[in-house]
Amino acid sequence: MRKTQMKPDIVLTTKIFPPTQATLEQEFACHRLYEAADRSAFLKQLAPQVRALATFGAAGADAKLMDALPKLELISNFGVGVDAIDLEAAKKRGIIVTNTPDVLNGCVADTAIALTLNVMRKFPQSEAYLRAGYWATRGDYEKTTSLGGKTMGVLGLGRIGEAIAGRALAFGMKIRYHNRKKKGAAYPYDGDPAALARNSDVLMIATPGGAGTKALVGAKVLDALGPKGFVVNIARGSVVDEPVLLDYLRRGRIAGAGLDVFANEPNISSEFFALDNAVILPHVGSATNETRGAMGDLQVENLRLHFAGKPVRTRVV
Repeated sequence: MRKTQMKPDIVLTTKIFPPTQATLEQEFACHRLYEAADRSAFLKQLAPQVRALATFGAAGADAKLMDALPKLELISNFGVGVDAIDLEAAKKRGIIVTNTPDVLNGCVADTAIALTLNVMRKFPQSEAYLRAGYWATRGDYEKTTSLGGKTMGVLGLGRIGEAIAGRALAFGMKIRYHNRKKKGAAYPYDGDPAALARNSDVLMIATPGGAGTKALVGAKVLDALGPKGFVVNIARGSVVDEPVLLDYLRRGRIAGAGLDVFANEPNISSEFFALDNAVILPHVGSATNETRGAMGDLQVENLRLHFAGKPVRTRVV
């Protein structure tokens, strides 16, 4: 008689894209931490058998969670950003961390350009003007700002930053960039974020999140950008000093902001809702069925490979 192969046990820290979660539930013995009434008791019961964890977004994985699962070997993240995972704690414990890079570059870059268009051309505001009946009663909508000929400064010229730059070039924009280290890119390089902002009409934030970039864009950078400059953020809300940004938008110290990310998602500051010079989205940068499906496939693949005793495909640490 054939022995039934037991499914590997994994912990889900949060809900994941439904088709991906369905695959995880089918292939693995999934334990939903986010449904546990008593997290400590839940983890204590699973500690002897759980070797992997699947996570997404802000749920991440901290050192306390890793300590509660001493057999943990792999953290498979749905998404490219791993700032909610304690990477140092994972390294110390010999835990592999994976993410889902590249498959979302195009969608996030599309969102970045959409935000640039909408904040500079004020398309959402002009549509609201039309729907309110003002075109017929008040005349044409106000004139806005062209993209062509303007300079976009990309703060973080990684894979997503490169994809954004390519799209911006197609709109007739010029590109500059700043990274921690200069790259062999064809674009002019600025030595710090303030210099990049000073030389740009649009500051595009595409850096990783985490402690190293926290509040990187604050008063000094926004002063350099100036009252005719726009800021677009598709990275992490933590990269911007949000109270300062709100103040500068209110007082017209910068021309506008296009934002897909915020400091306290999803409970963002209500002050954003009153600003006519801000275009805001609920963190939808990669949120298409196609892209989320590809991200999920990569998350699942990393788990499959690990449990098959093979090297994972997209290792972070």
